[in-house]
Amino acid sequence: QVQLVESGGGLVQPGGSLRLSCVASGSTFSINAMGWYRQAPGNQRELVAVMTRGRYTNYADASTNYADSVKGRFTISRDNAKNTVYLQMNSLQPEDTAVYVCNARGAVDGYAKDYWGNGTLVTVSS
Repeated sequence: QVQLVESGGGLVQPGGSLRLSCVASGSTFSINAMGWYRQAPGNQRELVAVMTRGRYTNYADASTNYADSVKGRFTISRDNAKNTVYLQMNSLQPEDTAVYVCNARGAVDGYAKDYWGNGTLVTVSS
């Protein structure tokens, strides 16, 4: 089992920045991708950013993918030693307001399995 704990959310003015952190624990060896989703009231859960490992367990050849709405503003990164993934969010806008949830995807006997954190609230308001 994998446990995910997010932190870093809060209140920020439009144009401001926040950095979210997600620490994975447990059976972290099974994780092959980590990312961030967000969900605002009345909206569907949206994939914000994801980092997927390739051949190398140190993510040397990892690939990243971003939602069009955050490209150029958000950056996903990770610290392998700490089993932590980060989301640097710049130029935040009111429409970025949402609960941001960390996601990890692993493989068990060849089947993909998703793990979820409890989320951290990001509020962008003047």
